Amino acid sequence: MGRPRTNDETVRERLVECATELLATGPRESVTVRAVAAAAGASTTAVYSLFGGKDGLIGAVRDRAVASLFQDLSAVPTSQEPLADMYALAVAYRRWGCGHRHLYMVLFGGVQSFEPSGAVGTRDPIRPLIAAIDRAVEGAVLAGEVTSIALSLWVTLHGLVTLELSGAFDAHTAEAAFRSTVHAMLRGWTTPAVFRSLRHAEPGSLGEPL
Repeated sequence: MGRPRTNDETVRERLVECATELLATGPRESVTVRAVAAAAGASTTAVYSLFGGKDGLIGAVRDRAVASLFQDLSAVPTSQEPLADMYALAVAYRRWGCGHRHLYMVLFGGVQSFEPSGAVGTRDPIRPLIAAIDRAVEGAVLAGEVTSIALSLWVTLHGLVTLELSGAFDAHTAEAAFRSTVHAMLRGWTTPAVFRSLRHAEPGSLGEPL
């Protein structure tokens, strides 16, 4: 059987998929043009023709991961309760990570480091989270600097999702750990008045009890 056409969209897709898997499961240095082409059943010429080389291919993988995460987080509806919105965004982040294991590992897994190829601009996955935090701070729901709160939430989510993907938790433990840890982190940033109200709130009053 001959090799597929070097400029075919199917070949491009296969190369991106194979590069994603290789990047997610091994060091970046081991991901060569030859290795990706072989895994995809394509020629090395296809990589250069479609992506300009290894860096272009890796950039395409990263762009796909960023766009996919942004799409899922942007689909989370906005409500009148910023804390509930932030929890919903956390749930969407976890769901995306568990549903796109290789893309998650490419972006956040620590298997290899990426140098940003450029600003992701309007597709920045953190934008929906920043917007929710902004609303919470402006509404005196959260007290703190927006970037610090966002970093705190991301560190919490990254730890939880990474442990879940590694198999450290069974399904029940993962769910319980996620809920309790995210709730505790969000409560830690609330203003005193909101914190007191949450202590006396009915379970489920914010969609997900904090």
